[in-house]
Amino acid sequence: MLDRVPNLGVAALAGVIFPLGLAPFDAWPVIPLSAGLLYRALNRTQRPGGVGFAYGAGFFGVGVSWVYVSIHVYGNTPVWLAAGLTTVFCGGLGLLFAAQGVAFARLASRHPAWQAVQFASLWVLFEWLRSWLLTGFPWLYAGYGALDSPLAGWIPVVGIYGTSWFLVAIGCLVANALSQPRDIGRWVGTAATIGPLVLAGLVLQRTEWTVSEGDAITVAVVQPNVPLKEKWDPRNRSGILSDFGAHSTALAQDHDLVVWPESALPGYRDRLLDVIEPVDQQFARLDSTLITGIPTRNTTGRYNSITALGAGSGTYDKQKLVPFGEYVPLDRWLRGAIAFFDLPMSQFVAGKTEQRPLLAGSLPVAPFICYEIVYPDFVQRSARDAALLVTISNDTWFGQSAGPWQHFQMARYRAVELGRDLIRGTNDGVSALITSKGVVTSTASQFTESVVSGTVQPRSGHTPFAATGSLPVWVFALITLVLGRDRT
Repeated sequence: MLDRVPNLGVAALAGVIFPLGLAPFDAWPVIPLSAGLLYRALNRTQRPGGVGFAYGAGFFGVGVSWVYVSIHVYGNTPVWLAAGLTTVFCGGLGLLFAAQGVAFARLASRHPAWQAVQFASLWVLFEWLRSWLLTGFPWLYAGYGALDSPLAGWIPVVGIYGTSWFLVAIGCLVANALSQPRDIGRWVGTAATIGPLVLAGLVLQRTEWTVSEGDAITVAVVQPNVPLKEKWDPRNRSGILSDFGAHSTALAQDHDLVVWPESALPGYRDRLLDVIEPVDQQFARLDSTLITGIPTRNTTGRYNSITALGAGSGTYDKQKLVPFGEYVPLDRWLRGAIAFFDLPMSQFVAGKTEQRPLLAGSLPVAPFICYEIVYPDFVQRSARDAALLVTISNDTWFGQSAGPWQHFQMARYRAVELGRDLIRGTNDGVSALITSKGVVTSTASQFTESVVSGTVQPRSGHTPFAATGSLPVWVFALITLVLGRDRT
């Protein structure tokens, strides 16, 4: 039936349904279905760029529609302008799929099996391109669908790019078989490829790549649920600071570690010492650690930071800044033009590339602020010597969209990739404690003032992905893409 639908329509539909394979819908088979439909459309068209763009427009238009919420609702931008900026953003990203379609048309082998391999390799290389182009937007990767699938055991072995390759290749192989439904040999070959891949994924889920290190520690994650408009209103400052002190002191009595979210304190650290120092001393007396997000500044600039107090120590300055949210590109011309270009705390500079983990007592903790957790190889390099992972965020900017759940899924994925328990603290959700297998052991409802309490287990050792990063997958993708050109 799809053979009668124009290729542009098939591609647009395939892009629109792709986000259903990710959180919060988690219908992971949709991802190979979406990729397979695009692969089939590209094999039938003389306009690969147009087909690729149609797919990309649907893919990003639905998958990151929460950008509109950030710009309009929280950036106080008129509807027409917010819609226009969102369209430009999604359309610009869609051009990457147009380029991917053209590249596939030029490089693809005439042999169907090699075509499937090349398409999956090209997909992964374009995902890698998105991780750094124009500061990077590593969102909506196909491999995130593997998190709660039979392929989950592969995650600590090949990482996000490897599982993306698997899911996309599966979609292409099935599309090949469906194109010749009476070719029994092609169906047997497809089953003989996919079956062992899935079986190995199930077996690998039982493998323990890392080992427990010492006793589990008790953790409390505070989800304060403070609206953005209230947080930076000077009239609410004393109440927020009072709650911070009271809640922290109470939780320190029976928790080894207390975590507050990104920018939990509404002011620079040097201006809040009268609040911070008593809490620091109280936690030190109780041999407990407090980790919180707080803006800092010095002679070199202003930073979005996370710091450890009490029995802990260290401060980390965020390196991966969000354009317009934390800094304004072309600041001289854009700042002040519209409210979205003049958001609170949008004058940060990036922290140094080499920063040491925080310490919670004697435990090294790898910290990541908001958007940083979605960069797989950045996290892999930064967490190499850590016993735990902690990520803090303020996903209020996403509103009630799929954005917070997509972000949460990516955080869970990092825990599995690296074989480390992860603590996630946010302003209004999704806050949680997550095991090294990606299992959520404790969480809180969105948009509620809550405390997430439980235990996490420090761990040592390295998964294969933690040891190598994504380089082996990138090399494999490049080699197979080139080798397939000469196969006929």
